[in-house]
Amino acid sequence: MKTIFKPLIFGIILISFFGLSSCRKNKDARIPPNVVFKTDVGYTSANATVAQGDTILVGIKATKTEDDLKSYNASYAYDGASTTTTFYNYLLNSAEYNYYEKDLQLIMRNQAGTEKWVFSIVDRDGNITQLSLTFTVI
Repeated sequence: MKTIFKPLIFGIILISFFGLSSCRKNKDARIPPNVVFKTDVGYTSANATVAQGDTILVGIKATKTEDDLKSYNASYAYDGASTTTTFYNYLLNSAEYNYYEKDLQLIMRNQAGTEKWVFSIVDRDGNITQLSLTFTVI
């Protein structure tokens, strides 16, 4: 009887060890959303020098990678300022959780200087992807 219990107990301990060690939760990879500028004719997708008062068309396309898309924000900063001002803020609806695109017309100010525009997409886990454009206004 003793000879049966030793292998049985050893087997139970071995199975318990492997069972418990495989219960570790996988760490979230935290992959941010995929975002690109639209590059079709008429869109601006790179830094540029523009005239005062020019109207610029900028478009983005965002795709879910790991988690649902949550929000979109476009902000700007003038002349190297460290803080930005929100130009457009949008909370996505359920139909847009996997894919979102948006076009914005940006009107350059009537003053020479620089305008840095930051376009941000946030997913459900808080992962952020940002694209930026800097316009030199002459």
